[in-house]
Amino acid sequence: MIGIILNDNAYEQDIRELLMAFFPGRAFVHEMLPGLELCLIGDLDESRSWFRMQVVFWGDYSHLIWGNTPAEQKELDHFDEPIAVNYDNRTETKNKLKRRLYVILKALTGRGLPWGSLTGIRPAKIALTLLGEGMQEEAIRKHMRELYFTSEEKARLCVEIAARERELLKLLPEKTGYSLYVGIPFCPTTCLYCSFTSYPIEKWAKRVPEYLDALFQELDYVAGRAGRYPSTIYVGGGTPTALSAEHLEQLMEKLTSTFDCSGAAEFTVEAGRPDSITREKLMVLKKYGVTRISVNPQTMNQKTLDLIGRRHTVEAVQERFLLARELGFDNINMDLIVGLPEEDAADVQRTMEAVQGLSPDSLTVHSLAIKRAARLNTMRDAYKDYKIVGTQEIIDMTARYARGMGLEPYYLYRQKNMAGNFENVGYARPGKACIYNILIMEEQQTIIGCGAGTTTKWIIPGENRIERVETVKNVEQYIDRVTEMIERKRALLGDG
Repeated sequence: MIGIILNDNAYEQDIRELLMAFFPGRAFVHEMLPGLELCLIGDLDESRSWFRMQVVFWGDYSHLIWGNTPAEQKELDHFDEPIAVNYDNRTETKNKLKRRLYVILKALTGRGLPWGSLTGIRPAKIALTLLGEGMQEEAIRKHMRELYFTSEEKARLCVEIAARERELLKLLPEKTGYSLYVGIPFCPTTCLYCSFTSYPIEKWAKRVPEYLDALFQELDYVAGRAGRYPSTIYVGGGTPTALSAEHLEQLMEKLTSTFDCSGAAEFTVEAGRPDSITREKLMVLKKYGVTRISVNPQTMNQKTLDLIGRRHTVEAVQERFLLARELGFDNINMDLIVGLPEEDAADVQRTMEAVQGLSPDSLTVHSLAIKRAARLNTMRDAYKDYKIVGTQEIIDMTARYARGMGLEPYYLYRQKNMAGNFENVGYARPGKACIYNILIMEEQQTIIGCGAGTTTKWIIPGENRIERVETVKNVEQYIDRVTEMIERKRALLGDG
């Protein structure tokens, strides 16, 4: 267990996230208890001008590692001094606090983190912003190493991706437009690691028409308010192809009649679960002009598929992928997860070999993140003996395979509770990158979400500000309250 004792909680989340990165899976308490591995005590003085940290460590370590760089050593030289608090610039204070805590934890545990003190989900956004301000790539890498203590490898990856994102964003048909996300919250089954809004399609099949009716009301409002010309369209979930071919056709017909899908930079539909894909459904997607699909195995090891609750075989992944190719889909993505229970480097290598044989147009490599709502977390005792391995060597191996297939990294993001504290990286062939993925990560354009569990993020021009509105996650509530969901959008977007 880890203790966090603060007399002011303004920076508790920042402290907790960095502690979680060093001590994944630990429970947190807010008092000094017997058996703690570490306790952080933080005091804000009465004037609220200075914050002092004391870290008491009872964990195992073989030796102390002091600063590996002049920037780290300089921070350590002042480790017992209070930190100046600037409430007019929260980001500056947060970075100061996390820098100090990072070097202390590194010295105590004898290990660093590949992303240094960065715990946010959008590290490439830092580099993209600095590129937009005219900073050179080498200077950005230096900035990330010295301010956040990121490794040279991660800083280089971050800048490479940001530079590629910058070029890809120029392909948007309308710079001041919006993108459309459509959520279909149904799946064949719920995977062991999943925390997305998804419901078993078998149990909800009879209510799918009601769900689509509510969704279509939202889509009508968006077309009337934001226009018929979204820059990109992304239909996700859940698994959209969990719908029957009839219901999938109704959805596609509604989208293409309500919006100018043919004028969008891309039209993506997640056909993620191979056990949801049929020839008939793929023909529906092709008929309505879908330009990009995903066939997501997560792993190509049968024992792992069985363990995580996937009711399909490795051969089914290959068959559905080749079927999509046969029907003319020339932009197919595959998603993989590193760190799945009981998988080691050899298992990941077998997956990469199998994927290489299929030669997808894009590939997203995720590091397992055990979310609060996932069964791996809610049923922790049942799965506590499963080995979860995520190492830099495995991540590097997946990168080598991806580049060997002619795929270039084009977006990345991070999540809390990731195995190994690594990142998710999307790779694509030139001309096959998913622009929507960049937009959702780098927040460069308004994205309007329709359907249960979706989020609308409105980029306010000229104000460097984002406002959000959520729709309810529960399908039954969404159906019953769709008018309220539309009113939430109206309150955010206005009438006009």
